[in-house]
Amino acid sequence: MHHFVFRHLAFTLLISSLLILSNCSSSVKKESKYPTGADRAATNDKIYEEAPSIFGNDGIGILGRSNDKEDYSGQAGIGVNSYLWRASLDTVSFMPLASADPFGGVILTDWYSPSEKTDERFKLNIFILDRQLRSDGIQVKAFRQVKRGNNWQDSDVAGDMTRQLEDAILTRARQLRVSQMGR
Repeated sequence: MHHFVFRHLAFTLLISSLLILSNCSSSVKKESKYPTGADRAATNDKIYEEAPSIFGNDGIGILGRSNDKEDYSGQAGIGVNSYLWRASLDTVSFMPLASADPFGGVILTDWYSPSEKTDERFKLNIFILDRQLRSDGIQVKAFRQVKRGNNWQDSDVAGDMTRQLEDAILTRARQLRVSQMGR
């Protein structure tokens, strides 16, 4: 019983001390005020602007719509340019997909061997880098392996192969955009 009384007394003293110290900490108190329209122009406050989204200024909105006032880049509920996304998937549709992340803009294919060359295989990593349809908004990394005996060994990729794939994706993305504009 004495233990309970002592704890209660100690707690009461602690709270009282904190209240006394908080009242003594500052002799000048600022008056908090509710913002009105009259003080907006004078203080140049941005209190009336829309709060930023956790997805950024042009992130994902409700029902997959972009939060942008103008929906200029073909977003349809994904984190990257939808034309580049769909064009990338169309361009590598003959290859098996290992992973596709529409929010991060990453497409990873699994190894693919052309039917005419079974001793050679390719793998692609596609990165969509922008929310706008731009020529520098896509990057392709290609990997090639050649079979020697029973083992696959890394080999060089033709110098312009990645550039050709990027160009094919960009061409398809432009086609998709033009067909969308025609609707």
